[in-house]
Amino acid sequence: MEAVNRLYKEGYFKRFGISNFMSWEVAQCVEICRAKGYIQPTVYQGLYNSLQRSIEPELITCLRHYGMSLYAYNPLAGGFYTGRYGTGTDHVEADPSSRFDKNTGQGKNYRDRYWNTGYFNGLANIRAAADKHNLTLTEVAFRWMSHHSVLKRELGDAIILGTSSVKHMQQNLDDLDKGPLPADVVQAVDEAWESARPFAVKYHH
Repeated sequence: MEAVNRLYKEGYFKRFGISNFMSWEVAQCVEICRAKGYIQPTVYQGLYNSLQRSIEPELITCLRHYGMSLYAYNPLAGGFYTGRYGTGTDHVEADPSSRFDKNTGQGKNYRDRYWNTGYFNGLANIRAAADKHNLTLTEVAFRWMSHHSVLKRELGDAIILGTSSVKHMQQNLDDLDKGPLPADVVQAVDEAWESARPFAVKYHH
């Protein structure tokens, strides 16, 4: 923390952010900074989407207590939420360029995170509800993040976007600007999380 504070005073950064820590580690970090008069972390980058809500029971309360913003990454579950790998029992094997390539370290990590019955079944339920309203899965994902999640724009929370093209980025931004989801879609998303919850990985490393 001393080194981080020194870099801050030397003007190397404006905000101190941390990522993937347990809630008690976040609290410990802030308290140490307060005690020593160091720059405090004001933003936390964390894994969060409608099918991965492990931060909600404890971490989000910790962040609110210390006035920290949440920057959520993986809003599309690494591409799983697009439905390109299938839903329910109908699976499509990932190609070598995919985050879910089982032959790479990253692929194994993502498969541990999402590639299981609970997640595929949950996504199938979301797709069934979305189809009734002519919504895409990605639209559901982003509109849920924007209107139905624990994220609060007024508290400085944000969503980290990553796309392979300008076209996809624009579509994602457009989806984020749309209104709340229909009630039955929100219900399907919540039920999907209940299906996925037993398989959910920890939000921290």
